[in-house]
Amino acid sequence: MRRKIVAGNWKMNNTFQEADELINEIMDGLEEANQKSVNVVLCPPFTFLEMTTDYAQESDYAVGAQNVSCHDAGAYTGEVAAKMLESMGVEYCIIGHSERRKYFHETDKELTQKAELLLKNNILPIFCCGEILPEREAAKQFDVVKQQLTDAVFNLDPLDFAKIIIAYEPVWAIGTGVTATPMQAQEMHAYIRSLIAEKYGKEIAKNTSILYGGSCNAENAKELFANPDVDGGLIGGASLKAKDFLKIIDSF
Repeated sequence: MRRKIVAGNWKMNNTFQEADELINEIMDGLEEANQKSVNVVLCPPFTFLEMTTDYAQESDYAVGAQNVSCHDAGAYTGEVAAKMLESMGVEYCIIGHSERRKYFHETDKELTQKAELLLKNNILPIFCCGEILPEREAAKQFDVVKQQLTDAVFNLDPLDFAKIIIAYEPVWAIGTGVTATPMQAQEMHAYIRSLIAEKYGKEIAKNTSILYGGSCNAENAKELFANPDVDGGLIGGASLKAKDFLKIIDSF
């Protein structure tokens, strides 16, 4: 049975004090709600990972990183290796986010390497895929997503792929306030699941969690999550407000 997941991607936001306050507000809300049916993941910047994993020992959430190096170790100044994350108790890691692809020119080969290193170190990759607005307008969104999956994570063997979490993020909806309609989200999520079934079989496809990312918020989460193939969300801006994030978690 696939997991329901709500992951908060803080991106490059918050000071140490602000992060401390946000975590504590979320912890209080989770304790009050006693929410056990949803896997909650907090993905702060690297600088706050130790604090977040320390607090996680007292609460019912897991910790994810926002990125990882495609190298195992060595002279790569400023990079963070998967085994470093694993040693801190990090359980998830976002890879392939559209901002990483756009601003840092990450390649599919690098994403494959990142996925392999994360899995080697018992960290679950949250692999992002999605189209930009001109591709959606040209009705190429299915081709784009298929290519992203094929060139990066469909290189994994079935046992490894079965641990992957997919996050569909229509790039035109990220941080814009524009959200894919529930019908658009369901259509793409169902398509992704069909591609997984074609590549790895129906059982793995049935058990793969596929999250929606792209201006998902406290107001629209319930309608998005009601779709049969939407298993949760990769939440950006709304994850920076404890009240909104908790409402999203409670939307199942």
